Amino acid sequence: MAKNSGTAEINLVKLVDKFHSEDKCREYLEELRWPNGVACPRCGDMGVSRIQKRNQYECNSCRYQFSVTSGTIFHDTHLPLWKWFLVTYTMIESKKGVSANQIMREVGVSYKTAWYLCHRVRESVRDAYPFPLRNIVEVDETWVGGKRRGVGHGYKGNKTVVLGAVERGEKVVLKIVHARDRETLHNFIKTHTAPDTEAIYTDDWPAYKGIADYDTRHETVNHSAEEWVNGDVHTNTIENVWSLLKRSIVGSFHKVSKKHLDAYLDELEWRFNNRDNPYLFRDTVLRLIQSSNLEYRALVSDCG
Repeated sequence: MAKNSGTAEINLVKLVDKFHSEDKCREYLEELRWPNGVACPRCGDMGVSRIQKRNQYECNSCRYQFSVTSGTIFHDTHLPLWKWFLVTYTMIESKKGVSANQIMREVGVSYKTAWYLCHRVRESVRDAYPFPLRNIVEVDETWVGGKRRGVGHGYKGNKTVVLGAVERGEKVVLKIVHARDRETLHNFIKTHTAPDTEAIYTDDWPAYKGIADYDTRHETVNHSAEEWVNGDVHTNTIENVWSLLKRSIVGSFHKVSKKHLDAYLDELEWRFNNRDNPYLFRDTVLRLIQSSNLEYRALVSDCG
């Protein structure tokens, strides 16, 4: 990592002071993308010449012309980079998320641009942690979806099931599933926990039964009997994640379509898993510069 690319514990004042011009933003992206010196993205050669007037480089070997944003999620953007940085900072620092409407007002862009921009940031942090959870893991499921008039309180036809697993004091994994049957729950747990996980804590939903093995305990709390904590056994950590999710939807986004729910879960995962990371802004911008562009038509296709 380049010497000055840390940008730890950044706040809004520091953000404006450090990235007040396009040149400053480009310099920062170059530090992140090429910490060992500019290299041609096509052939990898480090013999390049700078084209000053166009903020580009030309490879001395293959003659490919490129910029720091070529082949990244910033490619062909019409927005100033400082607006990208401001939106990125706002999203990662907003515990309950931030709506496209708020971004539209704060950054001075159209709603379509704000919505597209937020989704490109979410896309960049997708699948950021291919890690197994271990030690003590809490697992729970929740239903996401709006109310529907004229049906009973228990109606779930317009709701989506989200499964979550969190290692205490560590990271969380969230996933949309089609059901909460035994096969689905067990596959999710086996996929996202290490074989030597110490313990898995759940509520008393019968489909969780049988998940224990010779070196992994399975203990439950009986929510149906109003039992929320039994010694060290509880699911309060993952339920706090559900609380964050629900407050984000109700308080910030107001409405989230099933098509895009996964993207909002990715954003929540990223913020939660980096809650103690002093280099969160740097690491998010690094994910942006490492991500290919997400086309608008791919976002809105078959959008319900």
